[in-house]
Amino acid sequence: MERQARPHKPAAAKPRASRARSSVDPRPEAGAPAQPTSAASRKPDDWLSEIAPGTRTKLANLGIASAFDLVLHLPLRYEDETRLVSIHEAPHGQTVLVEGEIVHSEITYRPRRTLVCQIRDSVDSEAGKAGNRGLLHIRFLNFYGSQAKVLAKGVRLRLFGEIRDGFFGAEMVHPKYRVVREGEPLSAALTPVYPTTAGLSQAQLRKCIDRALATCDLTDTLSLSSVPGATVLQKLRLPDFAASVRVLHHPPPDAEPSAFAERSHPAWRRIKFDELLAQQLSMRLNHKRRRDMRAARLAPSRRMAPALLAALPFSLTAAQRKSLAEIIDDLCRPHPMQRLLQGDVGSGKTIVAALAALQAIESGYQVAVMAPTEILAEQHYRKFLLWLAPLGIKVAWLAGNLKKKERQLALAEIAEGTAALAVGTHALFQEHVVFVRLGLAIIDEQHRFGVHQRMALGSNANYAGGKPKLEPHRLMMSATPIPRTLAMTYMADLDVSLIDELPPGRQAIVTKLISEARRDEVIARVHEACRAGRQVYWVCPLIEESEKLQLQTALDTHRVLSQALPDIRVGLIHGRLASDEKAAAMQAFQGNEIQLLVATTVIEVGVDVPNASLMVIEHAERMGLSQLHQLRGRVGRGANPIVQSLCLLLYQKPLGELARERLKIIFENSDGFEIARHDLRLRGPGEFLGARQSGVPLLRFADIERDIDLLDAARDAAGQILEREPAIAERHLTRWLGDKQNYLRV
Repeated sequence: MERQARPHKPAAAKPRASRARSSVDPRPEAGAPAQPTSAASRKPDDWLSEIAPGTRTKLANLGIASAFDLVLHLPLRYEDETRLVSIHEAPHGQTVLVEGEIVHSEITYRPRRTLVCQIRDSVDSEAGKAGNRGLLHIRFLNFYGSQAKVLAKGVRLRLFGEIRDGFFGAEMVHPKYRVVREGEPLSAALTPVYPTTAGLSQAQLRKCIDRALATCDLTDTLSLSSVPGATVLQKLRLPDFAASVRVLHHPPPDAEPSAFAERSHPAWRRIKFDELLAQQLSMRLNHKRRRDMRAARLAPSRRMAPALLAALPFSLTAAQRKSLAEIIDDLCRPHPMQRLLQGDVGSGKTIVAALAALQAIESGYQVAVMAPTEILAEQHYRKFLLWLAPLGIKVAWLAGNLKKKERQLALAEIAEGTAALAVGTHALFQEHVVFVRLGLAIIDEQHRFGVHQRMALGSNANYAGGKPKLEPHRLMMSATPIPRTLAMTYMADLDVSLIDELPPGRQAIVTKLISEARRDEVIARVHEACRAGRQVYWVCPLIEESEKLQLQTALDTHRVLSQALPDIRVGLIHGRLASDEKAAAMQAFQGNEIQLLVATTVIEVGVDVPNASLMVIEHAERMGLSQLHQLRGRVGRGANPIVQSLCLLLYQKPLGELARERLKIIFENSDGFEIARHDLRLRGPGEFLGARQSGVPLLRFADIERDIDLLDAARDAAGQILEREPAIAERHLTRWLGDKQNYLRV
């Protein structure tokens, strides 16, 4: 289909190549491999400079910076224009190819200027005589005058689009179309549709991709390997790399549409395997490099840790003791620890981190504790201060909104080594923050930080006296459980400790779904709980009114609840409050001076108020599973077995399919790992790992749940290739990741 549904001006920024140099047909025969030309003798990327600057910019927006990037810019989907369907038999709600003659064409002006055409696939057919069964309406809301002239009565069109029920019967809105002669042959193969950006047409992309296929070296990196690569390809029955990419860009005439659409075709499986192999190789190399780095040996704490444990009003669980033993062992080694401590909400990760910090401090090193929000960071600061100050340890607080004198004092204490432990937000990794002897960096809710930020913490660990710089140990914590397949894929260079049991006294939380129409009943339930001496969270997704989303806001909710419950002390906290105001509100709530706290999702992590037994979450249908689970974990922390903790999820109708599924999952599950498994399926891996913020995609082609057999094979092959053919590993990584490998190290 050459004509697009939405008109556009002819693109001025098209690939420019001289007639002598460009011998690649932009539309080669389907299934035909692109043949090298004389241009192949030059460097593959030389011809990219011939492309207009505007087009190069658009390609860059797609992450395409080299000719080989074009080779790996694989179709997002395929359109099947190989089969023609009659209009009266075409299924509604599906994308189909139909053909017919325009029997009426006009421009209407109500309710807006629209080009409307009526198409009949056979004017003399019995279906046509029977009424409108063979009639199709097409509508163009945006069109040029030239289109109106082309789409005139008597013109024969071939249309590709989705048929749906309209006011006047079957219709297509903005279909792709092409003027044809009766009996004109259909396409012989599936038509690839590529991910693109504004102003970059499919035709332009195809031309660039075909030229890249002709000029790039498509030698199979794995076939170069004498044993491991060839063995795994044979075992999985995977085709050659060059053949695979050519088939995916130009499906053969006999291609099975479902195999391409579902990405189960052998060519797709080969590409997915190569991608997974590149990730596994990168992870293993980073793990090996880390083992070659030097870090301080931190001896187990003999004095401070036992003193803290003796002062605690509780004992560690078996899971906490096991995780702590693994961390202690890592810190004793001369290479940097890179360990993820994961556990569900309220499992007791912070005390384990504090005991690890004492091991570093007692060995004469500093510790940095970084959290993604000021509320969580301040919660950590207060806990560490409570636990460590009695041991004579100076704890510094560093956040973005500190007054100048307070900030200068904190910076001086960190730089001089007076402060053995510093707690803060992203302010900890800014350039002017200098640790004199940073031995351990603790990063809480690590996925909430961008990759650049996690890489930066530790780069400012300067050492006095000309000593060689040692890498700090890193302990990352997450209350978002990582599914097994995700850990296998992205954490091959991480050691993982799991706290898989909750401390005694943690209660099960009852979750209920309630329609917005029953708000008055919810307010009455809140009033009852407050009058009984308990405390309540009321969580809203926005701070101020949004015309776009039309959501209830924290400010409005605070006003309404204050009026509806005059005998209840209602507080308010949100992200735009000053730090001291947020701290004052949280302190008042923790001290039971506030009974009902209206808040935005800033209280998602780290807030610990044992007397809070009820949480109401507004517009729960708008929130993600992980966020709902984290918020729900703010209640159920009291030790009173009589008080049942409750989370009420208020939702607004109508519910979309995805929102309905999320609410069903959170209602039926309390296990964080089960919720995380569903969340991975719905959202993908980037949200778990914080890599979305880096701007670098993780897996473009493989699906770590559906392609588990390829993942297992890639893990096994990566170890063998690194051991036997390290040069092959490097070549494969360069092809697939280039300079993106650093993003997978933290």
